[in-house]
Amino acid sequence: MRIVVLGAGLTGVTSAWFLAEDGHEVTVLDRQPGPALETSFANGGQISTSHAVPWANPAAPLQILKWLGREDAPLLWRFSADLAQWSWGLRFLLECTPARTRANIRAILALALDSRTRLKALRRELALDYACLERGILHFYTDPAEFARAIPQAALMREFGCERVVKTAAECLTIEPALAHSAAPIVGGTYTADDESGDAQLFTAALVERCAARGVQFRYNTPLAGIETAGGQVAALRLANGDALAADAYVVALGSYSTLLLRPLGINIPVYPAKGYSITVPLQPGALASAVSLIDDEVKMVYSRLGERLRVAGTAEFTGYDTTLNLTRIGALVRRTRQVFPQLEFDDAAVEHWAGLRPATPSNVPIIGPTALKNLYLNTGHGTLGWTMVVGSGRLLADHVAGRTPEIDPRPYLRR
Repeated sequence: MRIVVLGAGLTGVTSAWFLAEDGHEVTVLDRQPGPALETSFANGGQISTSHAVPWANPAAPLQILKWLGREDAPLLWRFSADLAQWSWGLRFLLECTPARTRANIRAILALALDSRTRLKALRRELALDYACLERGILHFYTDPAEFARAIPQAALMREFGCERVVKTAAECLTIEPALAHSAAPIVGGTYTADDESGDAQLFTAALVERCAARGVQFRYNTPLAGIETAGGQVAALRLANGDALAADAYVVALGSYSTLLLRPLGINIPVYPAKGYSITVPLQPGALASAVSLIDDEVKMVYSRLGERLRVAGTAEFTGYDTTLNLTRIGALVRRTRQVFPQLEFDDAAVEHWAGLRPATPSNVPIIGPTALKNLYLNTGHGTLGWTMVVGSGRLLADHVAGRTPEIDPRPYLRR
């Protein structure tokens, strides 16, 4: 078939790879001048199956109430008259029950574990180079109460197949000696040895080259004006320059912007933008920064070593489609980094700042599969775990298009 994939980020390019592998004639469209220049550009860099506890969990409502009014809060909800925001927020609260949290962790982990396995195989097959480190991921805690909450979460993940092992403070320092200098003493942690890290933008760019070698066409600087339908299916895409583009099937992998494109078609999906921030710190030779990828659960931040750079990312700001940098929130990332790594010397002027919109569902479970229009498919809603789930998501999407029975249960990821 002729298939058009909308979006040249992590999700779109990975979808294109598996569709091309099935023998389809694939074209990828993106409004940017190159691949992975929006949501995928400077994310946290982690393939973190161990980070599968969704934002919507029994502890979340009270935490969010405590954070109200704090401009530097890990999760910042900016109230607006946007009905989509309020609808999303209500659905988020409904996902905070113990039963829903357990079901969502199971669904996230099933896809994340499948994706991690496929990523390792794809990296070997294609010899992809993207600053990958296979040193595991360590969740560390400086608050005893937060550490206590992590212990049953780790046990639940082990039940579902993720080896997230509880570690003492001393064991954490053995895994990552740079934490010994933290101004906030480490009280314990959990470690997942099979998790890894790497630069998502570099991965996407490398996979674009492999896709092109398979015949995939990439059309950049090509914004969309809309989708034309007829007879219960997509008839053509309307491009911003007035042209029309027709194919046999279409895949929407536009992250948060998928919602805006689909709404005029009567396809409403519970995906809302959650703005995340990152800083990228250039490292000098011998710098006292982490060599193991870290998750700082208390402040919802991650630290990943990407070659001679340290990527620090986190927080969620619900403020619609605004992508402007909030320097207060950037400052929170810098302060916590200096607190955890007080001996790390870096020049603030050399630090790169970034903000991007994560496509979040209330449950943190992505939406992958067909729609009411018989030739239109979705692959979006991965929230903070796009890098973690993307390879498995691309394969699952290709299974739907091919009419194949997927290796994992596809039902949790269908549009709800």
